[in-house]
Amino acid sequence: MSAIPMIELRQVVKTFKNAAGEFTVLKGIDLTLHQGEFVAIVGKSGSGKSTLLNMMTGIDHPSSGQVVVNDTDLYARMNESQRSLWRGKNMGIVFQFFQLLPMLTLLENVMLPMDYVGMYDFDERPERALNLLKLVGLENQANKLPAAVSTGQQQAAAIARALATDPPLLVADEPTGNLDSRSADIIINLFQALADQGKTIVMVTHDPSLTSRTSRTIIISDGELVDEAVAQALPLLHHRQMLAITKTAGRKHIEAGQMIISRDSQVDAFYILCAGTVDVVLTGKKREDTIVSRLEPGQFFGEVELLRGDKSIASVRAASDGPVELLVIARNAFLDLLKQSPLTEETIAKIVQRRLAENKSADRRE
Repeated sequence: MSAIPMIELRQVVKTFKNAAGEFTVLKGIDLTLHQGEFVAIVGKSGSGKSTLLNMMTGIDHPSSGQVVVNDTDLYARMNESQRSLWRGKNMGIVFQFFQLLPMLTLLENVMLPMDYVGMYDFDERPERALNLLKLVGLENQANKLPAAVSTGQQQAAAIARALATDPPLLVADEPTGNLDSRSADIIINLFQALADQGKTIVMVTHDPSLTSRTSRTIIISDGELVDEAVAQALPLLHHRQMLAITKTAGRKHIEAGQMIISRDSQVDAFYILCAGTVDVVLTGKKREDTIVSRLEPGQFFGEVELLRGDKSIASVRAASDGPVELLVIARNAFLDLLKQSPLTEETIAKIVQRRLAENKSADRRE
């Protein structure tokens, strides 16, 4: 994965108007996706997933905000015709229901984007289209109409078509929603391979099992994005609970090497690490400090003391290699959250026991 931004959404708002009034579907979305990422966008029905995808592809207009894709502002200076031509050269779109033209063969369907944007010599297009069909295992079906092949093969053909102009970005809306598990697995493997080659893959899905195959998962709830560290730290919460934490938690910046919690101090908050690394440290009486563990983004601390009502069993400080960003959840809010999610409470209780055992083991070594 590269650090080069591929998609940047800046305070994107989308409001629909009808006879009943106005309804805001996206509420100030800020999001950056990078080149080479394989990203899943998940959320309940009506959460705003498809609208978010439409903003990225230029299919729909934001009510306000900015959308920059591959260094191009999609809505600043381009009209609809210009945006359509730009999209054909820079973006491949895989629709949930394929949208292959029924009167064209699979080969002709794959050639169509090349014809539309005028890419590649006329005589070169059939060979290129056939190579793309080979990539998805359909070279023997090239001259068949869509109705003559299976649902999985139609979806594979739609992916080949999306790759016709060799775009740097591939966007897929529920690409496995109508497929059996074997066909879905083939498509996800292909997406992973394309991401490894440097293409950016953005996939909207309802299937939570697919998120384990992606490099990043974005959760949208009620038109707003859940903080990714919250989703990693507390995956058993409902999306609305995750969003509530995202919106209400305090945010704290800690410089490299700075102490966050001192041993034997009172702990009044639960901390989720958003960026940087922190060290959990035992201060030695007879020798140098002992680092018990190092925590990465998406991990947390403070739960031992909050659940046991004790003072801190160890010190926690920002690692020396860089600053740290934290989400801070007050004691009462954290305890209320556990009451709302028994599975989360059970999981954190097990982590508490493990960390207490690690702490005792380190103390004995000292």
